[in-house]
Amino acid sequence: MSLNLDAIRQQFPGLKRPAIFFDNPGGTQIAQPSIDRINRYLIESNANHEGVFATSIESDAVLEEAHRAMADFYNASSPEEIVFGNNMTTLTLHISRSISREWQAGDEIVLTRLDHDANVTPWVLAAQDKGVKVNWVDFDVEDGTLKLDDLQKALERKPKLVAVGYASNSLGTINPVGKITQMAHEAGARVYIDAVQYAPHAPIDVQAIGCDFLVSSAYKFFGPHVGILFGKRDLLEELFAYKVRPATNHLPGKFETGTQNHEGIAGVLGALEYFEWIAKNFGGDYDHLSRDGYDGRRLALKKALNAIRAYEFELSRALLTALEAVPGLRIYGNTDSRRLDERVATFSFRLKDMHPKAVAEKLAAENIYVWDGNYYAINVTERLGLEDKGGMVRVGAAHYNTLAEVARLGEALKKIAGE
Repeated sequence: MSLNLDAIRQQFPGLKRPAIFFDNPGGTQIAQPSIDRINRYLIESNANHEGVFATSIESDAVLEEAHRAMADFYNASSPEEIVFGNNMTTLTLHISRSISREWQAGDEIVLTRLDHDANVTPWVLAAQDKGVKVNWVDFDVEDGTLKLDDLQKALERKPKLVAVGYASNSLGTINPVGKITQMAHEAGARVYIDAVQYAPHAPIDVQAIGCDFLVSSAYKFFGPHVGILFGKRDLLEELFAYKVRPATNHLPGKFETGTQNHEGIAGVLGALEYFEWIAKNFGGDYDHLSRDGYDGRRLALKKALNAIRAYEFELSRALLTALEAVPGLRIYGNTDSRRLDERVATFSFRLKDMHPKAVAEKLAAENIYVWDGNYYAINVTERLGLEDKGGMVRVGAAHYNTLAEVARLGEALKKIAGE
């Protein structure tokens, strides 16, 4: 059962603008059910936490349901393993203080040069504070894949932590996080996964991966600007929480500092309800997932993301074909059409000797929205020797993009290349 793009695009008010949105890796458009949840919260139950009056009780019920829904989205064991925060960066800076509190001078951690800086600098700063050594895992500059041999060597040094991205926001590479987690655990290391770029494209199962922590941001999967952390319950209970004295010592509240963005959390619930709509209307081919132990909302969310993933294979293939047809255009990362399962539909490139910002501006003049620069994946552009040259142009598709939009992008780039 394929996606009905006309029906799907009706769920996104922002798509009424006469533009083509290929800026999705920097933030997707918001789905109508998410907008509805935000509006309903602010009108009907806008109150602070744990009051004895009606709006506070109703507010807490929405927040509790959002925790349950995100536990279903990640396939976490319980809602207590879900922590909401401002965004992935803020959550990681916060939780890194708690995790690194246990480190000792002379300990080591492992980071990768493929990651967004939000999964790099928080750990570098923590390591500096504690006198801990950082070991780096490089990536292959030809196909954008992590060098697992480098990781294995780093793990021989028994590090305390491995921080890795699920998918690269720059090159689109999907990392084998299950294998990486197994390797890290065999060496005694905890694993922290940045799933921000993966979450809108395919299903996540933290129990199958086995990771200790995983984090994403809802504005990358059709919701508002809110971050959501998963942590194994025993670890979250064990970790020291940096919080004010009146705040609870129970999970997940001890890590949800201050008054949360309640309307945003309600919007996350709405984004997940949008995925349930996808499952109901277009997820029929994935009923067999119930045999893997999923049921209820967990099954619906897995069906929705599998349906999205299947359609995005078409988008990835079309983007790759369109970009390769542009004279003078060089794609960075995996360009093997037989390995589309190893990437999300995000491609970065340079066009001839043009500055990436100039290319982005010319595309914007055609109402095609893309990003340029390093997109906070500064280690990638440095490793490729492109940081001082303006980085790259990045195009990233979401499931509401069409093959016709990909064709328009290709024609626009050919026009720019011929100027």
